[in-house]
Amino acid sequence: MIKRSLSLHGHQTSLALEAEFWEVIDKAVEQSGKSFARFICDLDDERVLDGPTQNLASYLRVWALKTAQKGHPKS
Repeated sequence: MIKRSLSLHGHQTSLALEAEFWEVIDKAVEQSGKSFARFICDLDDERVLDGPTQNLASYLRVWALKTAQKGHPKS
């Protein structure tokens, strides 16, 4: 697990995810041209709009999985 700290809407927090999930997220952050914090904040806003049934770390894992799957053809 890799832990990263950031500020979301003015509140300090940290996220712990496996390296494989961070790789997908880091690539998406780079492609977006946004800062890491802005990118995660935007995903957190989407999570809340969807009805926050998952914590942020779980939401990011599912988001990263779906993002990775989009890049690979289904078998």
